[in-house]
Amino acid sequence: MFQVDIIEQCKQNNRKAQLQLYNQYCDGMYIVAKRFLKDTAEAEDVVQEAFIKAFSKLHQYKAEVTFGAWLKRIVINKSIDFLKSKKQQLIALDEVHLKVIDTTLDDKWLVDDAMTLNDVKIAINKLPDKYQYVVMLYLIEGYDHQEISEILSISEVASRAQLSRGKAKLQELLKLKKHGTRY
Repeated sequence: MFQVDIIEQCKQNNRKAQLQLYNQYCDGMYIVAKRFLKDTAEAEDVVQEAFIKAFSKLHQYKAEVTFGAWLKRIVINKSIDFLKSKKQQLIALDEVHLKVIDTTLDDKWLVDDAMTLNDVKIAINKLPDKYQYVVMLYLIEGYDHQEISEILSISEVASRAQLSRGKAKLQELLKLKKHGTRY
């Protein structure tokens, strides 16, 4: 069965097709939510809410992007909404696919070779929320500034500025402080 057929059946409230679509995407969407949320149960709840919203808004899906990309945006928005409502910190990152040390964008963005992934995780958790969200979306999720501006309801200029400030604060946090201590 083709993806388009499944989506069309889901639009007609075909529960079997909805279950098939859910099974296809639930694990990947859980991983996305877990990057933002500390608690497993909270991440699962966010994924469930995201699927409910996706199925209720499926008529708005126009296939301009893949269904997975459309759903991922819903999961990220739900995760951020959850964090905002609970005023929690973003979770430490669990994957090494960080673009944090991408020196092609900024030659001054250098991090000590002795830095561990855990050091980066701790530092990102210490960023103010407005920087954390942009840093996570850009460096971890791979969104561009236009997409971030839509997700967070900010301008592209604000997204760029917050990323720049966030990266500067992150770099500052990662530098070895006096007596070899961090943070």
